[in-house]
Amino acid sequence: MKKPLASLLALLVVALAVTACGEKEETTSRPKVEKLDLVLDYFPNADHVGIYAAIAEGEFKKVGLDVTPRTPSDPAAPLKLLAAGRADLAISYEPEVLLARDRGLTVVSVGAIVQRPLTSIMAIGSAGVRDVRDLRGKRVGTAGIPYQTAYLKTILERADVNPNSVDEINVGFNLVPAMLSKRVDATLGSFWNYEGVELRQRRRDPTIIPVDTVGVPTYNELVIVARREDVGERGNRLRRFMRALAAGYESARENPSRAVGHLLKANPDLTRKLQLASVRATLPAFFPRDEDKPFGYQDPRAWDAYGRWMHENELVRHPPRAFNALTNEFLPGQGI
Repeated sequence: MKKPLASLLALLVVALAVTACGEKEETTSRPKVEKLDLVLDYFPNADHVGIYAAIAEGEFKKVGLDVTPRTPSDPAAPLKLLAAGRADLAISYEPEVLLARDRGLTVVSVGAIVQRPLTSIMAIGSAGVRDVRDLRGKRVGTAGIPYQTAYLKTILERADVNPNSVDEINVGFNLVPAMLSKRVDATLGSFWNYEGVELRQRRRDPTIIPVDTVGVPTYNELVIVARREDVGERGNRLRRFMRALAAGYESARENPSRAVGHLLKANPDLTRKLQLASVRATLPAFFPRDEDKPFGYQDPRAWDAYGRWMHENELVRHPPRAFNALTNEFLPGQGI
C-alpha cells in the first residue's frame, strides 16, 4: 500500500507543479508602452474629441500606447510626414488619401473617424442663397482645393445651373470671414458641424447644404492613415490603437461634456459652447449608420464610387481601387 500511495503523491506533486506553471504563463502584465506620433489634420477641435478622451481616460495606455497628437504646419502636411517616416499615423481626408496614392505614396486608410462628408455649401441669410439654383450669378468662395472646384461643377450641373454663370473665388481657409465681409455670396468648403454651428450661434441664419445631398458621392471625411509597410508589419499596434480610439469616441458619446473638457485642456483657445455644440452635432457621424458595423468602418463600395467620380473629373490619373486604399482589418472585432 505504501508504494501506490507514494506514486499517487508524486503524481499529485507533478500535477500541482504543472498547474502552477500554467498559471504563471497565463498571468499578463501591463504591456510595454510604445510611443506613437499622431499628426492631426488641423488644430485640435471637436472632430478629435475621442482622441483626447482616450488619452485623458487612459484608453491608449491600457493597450500599451503613449499617443502624442501634434498639429501640422498645414492640412497638406500630414500624409507627407507620414510617408517620409516622420509620423506613425496621420489624420487626413478620403480625397487626400486617394490623391496621395495617385502620386505614388504608399499610404492606407485604416479607419474612419467621420463617416460622411462635412464639407458643405454655406451662405449667411443676407446673401439670399437658399438653394443651389440661387448660386446662379453669385460669387462662391472655396479654399482653392481642386476637388472642391469639381464638387461645385458637379453640384451646379445636377441643378441645371451653368457653372460658367458662377464666379469661383479662392479665399483660402478664410471661408467664414469671406462670407461675413460679403467678399463672396456663399462658400464651398466649410463644415456643417463646425462653421455651420458657429454661424447659427452667431444668429447669422446660415443656409447649409452638405455636398453629398446635392450630387457629390458620399465619402469618409476624416480617416486614420498608416504606411503600407506598417499595415503588413505592425498590425498589432494598429489594432490596439483603433480599439482604444473606439473607446474614446464611445466615451464622448456617453458624456459629451466630459469629453469636451478633455479637449479644452489640450487646446485652451477653444470656446466650450461652440465645441460642445459641435461635438453633439457630429456624434451621429462618428459612428456607422449600420449598427452592426464597428467604429471606424469604411465601405469599400462607397470608396470605389467616390474614386470613379474623382477619375471622371480628372482629379486622378487612374481609377482608385478601395481594396488597395483601405482596410477594415484592424477595427474592433475585425480581422481576427
